[in-house]
Amino acid sequence: MERNEAGVPVRELGKTGLKVSIIGFGGGHYCRKHLDEAASVRLVQAAIDEGVTFMDNAWEYHDGESERRMGIALEGGRRDKVVLMTKVCGRDRKTAEEDLHESLRRLKTDVIDVWQFHEMNYDNDPEWVCGNGGALEAAIAAKKAGKVRFIGFTGHKSPHILLKMLEQDFEWDTCQMPINVMDAHYRSFQNQVLPELNRRGIGCIGMKSLGGDGQMIEAGLTPQQARGYALSLPISTLVCGIESMENLEQDLDIARNVVPLPEAEMNALREQIKEQATDGRNEWFKTTQYYDSAGHRDQHGFPPIGTVGPR
Repeated sequence: MERNEAGVPVRELGKTGLKVSIIGFGGGHYCRKHLDEAASVRLVQAAIDEGVTFMDNAWEYHDGESERRMGIALEGGRRDKVVLMTKVCGRDRKTAEEDLHESLRRLKTDVIDVWQFHEMNYDNDPEWVCGNGGALEAAIAAKKAGKVRFIGFTGHKSPHILLKMLEQDFEWDTCQMPINVMDAHYRSFQNQVLPELNRRGIGCIGMKSLGGDGQMIEAGLTPQQARGYALSLPISTLVCGIESMENLEQDLDIARNVVPLPEAEMNALREQIKEQATDGRNEWFKTTQYYDSAGHRDQHGFPPIGTVGPR
């Protein structure tokens, strides 16, 4: 198992030629209210110094604050030590270009290593992004201009939407999607999408291995079991929601001591949670709009969560 200088295992990011740490630093958690700017910056810098080389972010996280703070954290030589990924929320070319310029400014960089279309969660997102005048045109132009190196997409709602993205006439570099134990039993990304990504050499970026705010833990799994299961699948890296030094130390320990689980143990974990996994009750990101970006709900004309009651 190849490791970087800090002892964290690394894997190929698909066919990009990049190597990334097997755990990534999630941009959605580290700017929550209990962390001020200085604490957030220290957390990112500590992660990089300890060997976490894949940085996850998105244009919309915390109204741009996640990108801004990460940009501060990457100053002073750390930018060159990481593979920097952020996500674009605009679905049309003009809005996507505006998102890109804002992301570059906030992240204090001239180039984004991996730029991904955020939350392909609605059935018409693939046609919207990849159609005439869609955001994919902005990504292709940005790559030609040297502002973006690789292009991918994300989604957490349903495998069939990501499969529609794979049907588009474009050679994708990466795909970010849920990878966890319960996923094996319900709208399964690992069963329906992951094999096709591996076949094409598309780097799979796993996420939500704890189910989103720890729902796998509430179901009786330890972080070591949940993360270990995800890291035993053929993915490139696993984005982890890290919002404290304790979280970082825990995930670094898991990464540094990871041993791929034998199939018998993988099956035992799947069987352990099967009864409560087949209806999506612990994967709210699939079954509700609770985890969907408000911006994307607005794009599709859905009302804010909690504003509509029985009629």
